[in-house]
Amino acid sequence: MPTPNDARDSGSETDTTDTAADTNAASDEATDTSPNDTHPAFELDLTDNELDALHDLQLGIENLHRSYGALLEFHHQLGHAMDRMKDAEAELRNAGHDEWANQLRDEHLPAGAINDQWSYELVEEFSAEFLTDVETFETAVRDELADGLAHVSERRQQHHLRERARDSR
Repeated sequence: MPTPNDARDSGSETDTTDTAADTNAASDEATDTSPNDTHPAFELDLTDNELDALHDLQLGIENLHRSYGALLEFHHQLGHAMDRMKDAEAELRNAGHDEWANQLRDEHLPAGAINDQWSYELVEEFSAEFLTDVETFETAVRDELADGLAHVSERRQQHHLRERARDSR
């Protein structure tokens, strides 16, 4: 496979190598956070309470996503448990315990996890109703207060930390 040095060595007029200075200059331009630059997170006219509310809503949404993941984990683990119980039904029947096998088949395996709902129904309901409603609310608040910009606090923190690092050089 040709390398950038192969092109230079073969007499090609195109030099594809970067010097360290070129690379550093390009990197500085891409992440320029000097005090004279405007940053979208600082252009927003937010009170401290609004900024805190946006941050708490964002963290709340992130925790809802984690909760949804835990609910999916519950759904998958329950499915594995039911598969094992189905296997136990067959083993009970093979061992001559038809009454227990029938009880497992007729009462426990078809039962819902909560209020006769299967876990997939809980996952669907959580996602379609609660999670979607709260995400829609958070988006409306963010659109109104922050022009749709997410992670305003984090963006400001990132800007300050990069500015501080640049100033120390």
